[in-house]
Amino acid sequence: MTNILLMRQEILLISSILILLIATIFRAQGARKGIDSLAIILFAIVTVAGFLPSQTGSLFGGMYQLNETTLLMKNILNVGVLIIMLQSSAWLNSEDHKKNSSEFTVILLSTLVGMDYMISAGDFLMLFIGIELATIPTALLAAYEVKKVKSVEAGIKFVLLGALSTGISLMGVSIIYASNGSIYFSQISEMMSMTNLNVLGMLFFFSGLAFKISLVPFHMWTADVYEGAPIPVASYLSVISKGAAVFVLVMILYKVFPVLQEVWTMAVYILAILTMTIGNLFALRQTNIKRFLAFSSIAQAGFILLGIIAGSAMGMATVIYFVLVYIFSNLGAFGVAGAIYNASGKEEISEYNGLYKSNPKLGLLMMLSLFSLAGIPPLAGFFGKFFLFTSAASQGYYWLVIIAVLNTIISLYYYLIVVKAIFITPNENAIPYFKSDNMMKIGLSLAAAGIILIGFLGGIYDWVYTLSWGV
Repeated sequence: MTNILLMRQEILLISSILILLIATIFRAQGARKGIDSLAIILFAIVTVAGFLPSQTGSLFGGMYQLNETTLLMKNILNVGVLIIMLQSSAWLNSEDHKKNSSEFTVILLSTLVGMDYMISAGDFLMLFIGIELATIPTALLAAYEVKKVKSVEAGIKFVLLGALSTGISLMGVSIIYASNGSIYFSQISEMMSMTNLNVLGMLFFFSGLAFKISLVPFHMWTADVYEGAPIPVASYLSVISKGAAVFVLVMILYKVFPVLQEVWTMAVYILAILTMTIGNLFALRQTNIKRFLAFSSIAQAGFILLGIIAGSAMGMATVIYFVLVYIFSNLGAFGVAGAIYNASGKEEISEYNGLYKSNPKLGLLMMLSLFSLAGIPPLAGFFGKFFLFTSAASQGYYWLVIIAVLNTIISLYYYLIVVKAIFITPNENAIPYFKSDNMMKIGLSLAAAGIILIGFLGGIYDWVYTLSWGV
């Protein structure tokens, strides 16, 4: 019984899903308005429970692993999902969605169960099960607004390309198993050698995960899916799904393929440059806020690779720290976009002209979020990028750091385009003043607090660095 409690997070999540399903069944069709509030309460309990002291160890012969680092990553994702649930409350209670709000929250939590198993995987079988548990429900979320053609199209694209990426990953796992005779990470790392077969298997597996992270050239689905999906789903894909995939990638590279570091380092080096540059260049020409944030997230994925390429505990710490910062920054931007869409139905950047005069608090939060994503001091995003650049420079990747700095300047330019629209560009027909619901206000406030406070709490990085030795 004590051992099974290692899966405390997953057990609590599954229990919450079952409670929501039972509550949905026993409530009348027209009286389901409180289901999303119940979901927030239940998940808040799950989030708080994640920070309670917990044992570490393994289950099922090593298939499931729990250590301080994996627990930390789960807690970070839980905080992000809680903010998304708060920000999506008003959208779920709208006339079009209030009858199906319980379905949305159940599917959302189901994907998180899969991501938790991904993070705690001790072999490729558990990892594959987690990936599929996370991916299939996410496709349902992307196509949630079935009355909109773009939403259905987003779901179809995500399913088709997700199946392709899964097939590529499985091909890589098959090659690795054929070469080493095991699917357990610890055993493979002991038997791994620099052979062509192992290199091929690693590259196939890496390519499959690159799709989840939206690394160039595996990024083509991202903007279309983000634009077609509801804003809460786009924000979920941008931060939670990507954060889990990034952690899994760095864990696999560090634990399973250290012998092949020379190969995957070169691959990460090239993909980092391509992802940062192409993501930034395409973001320059976007007019839709969701497509804009989609290419921004692609560029941010390129920056994350600077931490991965370090191949050290410092690199691991910077990746986790940056994911934490990125969650708050991106959810701040998506939260403002969601609040505006809920009130006015507007998604074009040009429609944000003059927003500061009519809705100054939202305009200010959008500016803080974009400046944090750009890495402007003293916001949290500055420290996140500073530690990424430092970790890469510590391993001698000076040219990569220089290219990253140049890309940071490019990103600042297109972030300023949105800030200019909000604060400077005049608009006689600006979005009228509106009040968000209390749940949205709490979600936006949490995002703002994270953006402002994390950078000043230097002990957070030291704490993350200490825990990173557990991987």
